[in-house]
Amino acid sequence: MKKIFLLFAVAITSVTFAQSDLKDDIDVVQSVYGKSKSELVNQYMGLSGSQAAEFKTIYAAYESERKKLGEEKVHLINLYATDYAALTDEKADVIVKGIMKNNAAYDKLYSSYYGRLKKAIGGINAAKFIQLEIYLQTEIRSTLQNAIPFVGELEMTKLKQ
Repeated sequence: MKKIFLLFAVAITSVTFAQSDLKDDIDVVQSVYGKSKSELVNQYMGLSGSQAAEFKTIYAAYESERKKLGEEKVHLINLYATDYAALTDEKADVIVKGIMKNNAAYDKLYSSYYGRLKKAIGGINAAKFIQLEIYLQTEIRSTLQNAIPFVGELEMTKLKQ
């Protein structure tokens, strides 16, 4: 299962970088698996009956909020890419503070929805969902970190030549 989610995370990241506009997660997942992210999440969660119905409602609200945070993350990455060659202390400060705020917002989102999910589908299922989402975000962050040059990295490469 982890291989599927890793491939999913890499696919989302690759498509995001390859296109100038934001690609909806559903379109990305459907192009890779023929399924939407919600279908994959539902399959992983394995809920049925009233739990599945309650989860679906909460998950839709979660995804709406998560997508906004994802858009902000992409905006910050694009800002870094645009300003990389002429990065100033002020621009770096704006980008880093934005990233830290975005990361904190993700943690707050997980916490908020864990509580809602725990009431609706139980602690184990809520933990299962949060674990999945944190796993996906960690894989995406790792992939992004490997794709983005460190501050000053290009200058150091030029000096070595």
